[in-house]
Amino acid sequence: MKGFTKEIKIALVAIVGIVLLFFGMNFLKGVNLFSSGNTYYITFNNISGLSGSSPVKADGYKVGTVTDINYDFEHPGQIKVEVDIDEQFKVPNGTIAEISSDLLGNVQIDLVKGLDMEGFIQPMGTIEGRINGGALAQLKEMVPHVERLLPKIDSILTSVNYILADPALPSTIHHAEQVTYDLTTTTKQINNLMASVNKEMPGLMGKAGGVLDNANSAMGNVVSVADNINGKINQLDLESTLNELQATLGNLKTFSEALNNGKGSLGLLMNDRSMYDNLNATMAHADSLLVNLREHPKRYVHFSVFGKKDK
Repeated sequence: MKGFTKEIKIALVAIVGIVLLFFGMNFLKGVNLFSSGNTYYITFNNISGLSGSSPVKADGYKVGTVTDINYDFEHPGQIKVEVDIDEQFKVPNGTIAEISSDLLGNVQIDLVKGLDMEGFIQPMGTIEGRINGGALAQLKEMVPHVERLLPKIDSILTSVNYILADPALPSTIHHAEQVTYDLTTTTKQINNLMASVNKEMPGLMGKAGGVLDNANSAMGNVVSVADNINGKINQLDLESTLNELQATLGNLKTFSEALNNGKGSLGLLMNDRSMYDNLNATMAHADSLLVNLREHPKRYVHFSVFGKKDK
């Protein structure tokens, strides 16, 4: 340093300061100048606040950094973003780059890897880009729904205020407390009753067993009586009874055939028309004679103290 003049020393210090400032600024931006990476390009219609040195992440892990942003004046509406991605990370075909932001406004690029794990986008290649609003976009989508809900919420609050202003509410709460107390008392009584039932249960079960034994004994007696009845029925001479009944039916059949064939007095009376007519005429004359006798008894019977007069 003895051979350097004062001006040279000042110049060397300035150069070292500039180099340190350069590396320090890039370090603060998240740019690692000593790392080797591959350059890719991403096209967007809107970068939504994306800036240089914004991180590029895949599966939540930082794999690269935005190095440059250029507006494509030849194709208005397209913005070309240059990113530097770690050379160890392979970008599968079909990968999409999404710009997302959190609630604090931090913007980053998320690589949504494609399903084609056999083919990869080569360095200096172009990745399709799109906007993913993240939590802010979801909140923005919820705003219309919240606006539609506000009138309903206001109506509900009005109804709640009306109910709270009702003077009957305190008495209702008091009655509810009384009902709760009554339910608690009833529950305690039920518990005491169940405890008493549990204590008496063994005795009740013993009595129930005795009743079942008596029932079994009674059923045995019923079975015995049924057996006796079956024995008595078996001892009856059913065959002779059936024979007598059959003989009676045969006699009745013979009697019916005799009537139908005109045999005997009843058969002749039922089948002989002339006998019926004569009997009918005889009954008619007898009836006429009785009528005449009732009306003129003196014609047939004469009573005289002095004897019968000659006519």
